[in-house]
Amino acid sequence: QDPFIAFHLDKALVRKYMSPLLIGELAPDQPSFEPSKNKKLVEDFRELRATVEKMGLLNPNRAFFILYLCHILVLDVAAWLTIWYFGASTVTFLVSAMLLGTVSYFGHLSVFSKSRWNHWVHKFVIGHLKGAPASWWNHLHFQHHAKPNCFRKDPDVNMHPLFFALGKTLSVELGIQKKKFMPYNHQHKYFFIIGPPALVPLYFQWYIFYFVVQRKQWVDLAWMLTFYIRFFLTYLPLLGVTGILGLHLLVRFIESNWFVWTTQMNHIPMHIDYDKNVDWFSTQLQATCNVHQSFFNDWFSGHLNFQIEHHLFPTMPRHNYWKVAPLVKSLCAKHGIEYQCKPLLTAFADIVHSLKDSGELWLDAYLHK
Repeated sequence: QDPFIAFHLDKALVRKYMSPLLIGELAPDQPSFEPSKNKKLVEDFRELRATVEKMGLLNPNRAFFILYLCHILVLDVAAWLTIWYFGASTVTFLVSAMLLGTVSYFGHLSVFSKSRWNHWVHKFVIGHLKGAPASWWNHLHFQHHAKPNCFRKDPDVNMHPLFFALGKTLSVELGIQKKKFMPYNHQHKYFFIIGPPALVPLYFQWYIFYFVVQRKQWVDLAWMLTFYIRFFLTYLPLLGVTGILGLHLLVRFIESNWFVWTTQMNHIPMHIDYDKNVDWFSTQLQATCNVHQSFFNDWFSGHLNFQIEHHLFPTMPRHNYWKVAPLVKSLCAKHGIEYQCKPLLTAFADIVHSLKDSGELWLDAYLHK
């Protein structure tokens, strides 16, 4: 029930399509609550959810999102004007790349009250302005939100075990099985090579085209092509073919570093394991942590410094996270659940520290167990 409520804006619409999914009814003597879940915590969270709805914290401020979109468009235009006005040089090339790399955003479908409007705006923003398919982002990201840090259910931890050994339990298990796809005891070092700098330009760049063709997402492909057509037409006269390819690669490199550090600071240092089928609140809190609030941290992370609130209320507009945070902290304190919040640089460092720790656990199990 809690995931269903968390993900769907128009619940009446969704229920129309749920009848074919009904596989039976519980007998009167059957328990309606799973023993692996904390019943009192579930009840308290549902009370919190009702309070959030009464406070109007799920209602978006359109002015905020309009201004944010304008900020994105200004950066995009400024990048082109820099080269057009000052001419093509190393300095203008780098400045434009930084401006374009700063045009980063995520799609969480929380701008409008109507799901259809959210999806169309999402296609424009991520498809035309960024050159990525909305269907790809939604397919992966919804799974991540449903079961964060749950191996084989959260796509974001699929890097285990091919590239990294993640989490204490999984790393030890991998060592006991004598599996060594990579020298995991050095993963905190090679993370700086195959992690932040490589994810977008070397993997996402080609995979997004494979995804839309394989799944026949032709509308998304059309939106993506409008990005590439616009990018090449506007920069080709200024930079030539070689220059425009270099600019595109550099922008993807900047985006990749920004994206990986920003998204993984909240998750990799946290608990990673198989799905234990615990309640919604516990599932999110054990897999997420926050970063201190500041104007810079809010902007730099796209408000993902409030990752806990974002995961508990995935359809909540980002400008309201700070308002619900005290209520979430209070609920955590009541039930003895740790609410982690740390400085930005500490969050970055914890990614490396956690990789080092899990790599050492793997090595010990590999050699001695």
